Amino acid sequence: MLEKQRTIAKEVVISGVGLHTGHETIMRFKPAPENYGIRFIRTDLGGNPEIPAVCDYVVDVSRGTTLGIGEAKVHTVEHVLAAVVGLQIDNLKIELDGIEPPVGDGSSMPYVNALMKAGLVEQDAPKDYLIIDQTVQFHDEERGVDIVALPLDNYRITVMVDYMNPALGSQHSGLFDLEKEFVSEFAPCRTFCFLSEVEMLSNQGLIKGGDIDNAVVIVDKKMNDEELDTLRKKIGIVEPITLGTNGILNNKELRFKNEPVRHKLLDMIGDLALIGAPIKAQILAARPGHKANVEFARMIRKLYQQKKLVKKYQHMKKEGVVFDINAIQKILPHRYPFLLVDKITHLDLDQKVIGLKNVSANEPYFSGHFPGNPIMPGVLIIEAMAQVGGILILNSLEKPEEKNAYFMQINNAKFRKPVVPGDVLRLEIEMTNKRTKFVGMSGKAYVEDTLVAEAEFMAAIVDR
Repeated sequence: MLEKQRTIAKEVVISGVGLHTGHETIMRFKPAPENYGIRFIRTDLGGNPEIPAVCDYVVDVSRGTTLGIGEAKVHTVEHVLAAVVGLQIDNLKIELDGIEPPVGDGSSMPYVNALMKAGLVEQDAPKDYLIIDQTVQFHDEERGVDIVALPLDNYRITVMVDYMNPALGSQHSGLFDLEKEFVSEFAPCRTFCFLSEVEMLSNQGLIKGGDIDNAVVIVDKKMNDEELDTLRKKIGIVEPITLGTNGILNNKELRFKNEPVRHKLLDMIGDLALIGAPIKAQILAARPGHKANVEFARMIRKLYQQKKLVKKYQHMKKEGVVFDINAIQKILPHRYPFLLVDKITHLDLDQKVIGLKNVSANEPYFSGHFPGNPIMPGVLIIEAMAQVGGILILNSLEKPEEKNAYFMQINNAKFRKPVVPGDVLRLEIEMTNKRTKFVGMSGKAYVEDTLVAEAEFMAAIVDR
């Protein structure tokens, strides 16, 4: 895989109607600087709002993936993003004067052709790969979806679909070499739907730009000529439509025998672009769809953000340590004698953190609490919990170095056993509530496997 970032050499323009909105749109691909990422820009709206192509900004996944910030939205971004990933482009401005990219023929090929016409340019900055080094699993029992990411020093995707429908049946496909296979084997694969879905989609106000030239319609129900003509008029197709004899409306030929599952794989490549970084992993997916793809992308993006965060503060990798004391001092403002956490051993962003505090006989408070019978003050155990929680809170913010977390409430504090010199406190903190300026947490403190203290608390986020 490539080691340097890529953009395009010059601006290139593509235009046409959107698949679902039917709006005519002019889309411009423009070069972007290193580390810019992929961003959609609505030039028809005041201020030309930019929407980064990351899963944080997904606002709808009903029949495609929609990104949005406030009133600015871009529908059906997955085919465009698949083309960007397939050509291994890292930095790109995508300007639109409408709400949805042109659908073209329903595949990614029109975008691939435009980007290749613009030319690809290697930049100086290295690619920021997310290397999957642990198994990541997603399971949705209700929809029968399973997606897993496995460690691999490359990028591969295998997809299986099973619609329990004789018109399509079970299909599978795999992409094993992005550079060699994407353009020829997957980019040309068109979007598809079942004939039984067409009227429903039309009733929902979708497929306003759809026709038999930009989508494969799989015949899964019988309809007479009168019913077909009524349907044709309802969805605004000019030419006559027939059931055909090959299982595809109007006897359209598939570009590949398993074109539908290849398109599902294409969609997945586009949706996983929303991780916001190129990945090295093997992805295995059974019955994926936009909702599952985006939920999985969010899991992977959180892993990416966490790895990036650890790399920012923890310069030396240590077994079993997320942040050592040097890293902790870069995150927390506390210093001797009030820094009460020695290392962080576990971190799940926005969820849970585990830290250790080595209770030493040299702690300054032991001389007065109590002489001859040193016991760690309960309030300091709570403070140690809060500092560990501060690691969790501050790292969920964009610029943690500019923020502090202050106590607002302490509730249900209980102290179950004295903590004395020589003990090692294991402080486990879970985030229970998160708002813009307030965070709720639940904390427990253990010595070995014995619970010694617990509390619930709320903190306010303020500028330093």
